[in-house]
Amino acid sequence: MKEGLSKFMEKIVSKSNSYDDDFPDQFNEDYIELETSGKIGPKSKVTVRPFIVEDFVDIKPALDSLREGYTIALINIKPLKDKDMIELKRAVSKIRKTCEAIDGDVAGFGEDWLVATPSFAGIHREESFEEDLPE
Repeated sequence: MKEGLSKFMEKIVSKSNSYDDDFPDQFNEDYIELETSGKIGPKSKVTVRPFIVEDFVDIKPALDSLREGYTIALINIKPLKDKDMIELKRAVSKIRKTCEAIDGDVAGFGEDWLVATPSFAGIHREESFEEDLPE
């Protein structure tokens, strides 16, 4: 054990010894080329993900992603809106309650989309032009 430590210390102290001999050739170059797959994986900080809601049960993946805390959900509600308004109201209510529970935010985006965010993001809302008009 002491012999291994002595050899290690000699390498550190010795100016004539080069560490280049101890590393593979790929580490002796000026740079290393890294391959990128182009996929967004779990290492990304935030994911913006679209969801399509055709039935009430289709909101579950969006809600699960919001609860994880790293997804901004863009939810297309048009298929459910065209199919069943009562189920749509139920789904929007569930999304709203989940956003409140996680301290997130939800808002309509056009007539057919909702945007739902976890706690780290907010949604900018424009003030109505009617509020700015004199009476």
